[in-house]
Amino acid sequence: MHEPRIAPLQAPYPADIQATFDRIMPPGVEPLILFRALAAVPRIWEKFRAGSLLDKGPVPLRLREIVIDRVCARCSNAYEWGVHVAFFASRAGLTPEQQHATVHGGADAACWNDEERAVIRLVDELEDTASISELLWQELRARFSDAQILELIALCGFYRTVSYFCNGLRLPAEPYGARFPAP
Repeated sequence: MHEPRIAPLQAPYPADIQATFDRIMPPGVEPLILFRALAAVPRIWEKFRAGSLLDKGPVPLRLREIVIDRVCARCSNAYEWGVHVAFFASRAGLTPEQQHATVHGGADAACWNDEERAVIRLVDELEDTASISELLWQELRARFSDAQILELIALCGFYRTVSYFCNGLRLPAEPYGARFPAP
């Protein structure tokens, strides 16, 4: 296990940071290395939290997790992919085959329904071109509300930023985090 490039805060945490950790972490789970590293620089921690999209939002959990897992996989962000699979894959109903497909499959994988294929294509187009084709836009408009489309785009961008932090800081995997599946 390697050390992150910026030392994460260690307990005891300042009261305001502890209060935030208590709100966003499950009881009894140590705050994520990512959160502790970002909290070492209060301005970055505040900006990160301000745009975090950690609330429920208008997109169902399953689609949120497919988007997050796919963005993290496309960005080679094993840290955050592993945290999300560990915490949310079961709750989101993602099978081992679907978890594998977020890393090694395409939108056309047989394990996805049409709505799920659309969000995977969204991630892939944004990652590849930083844009959305007219054909995909029309499909998204037919399936999702404006609020949902904006949320999906924001999730893609936010988790790309998370990937920059995780990969740039060389965060070691959380002990409970899932590992990227073999091809």
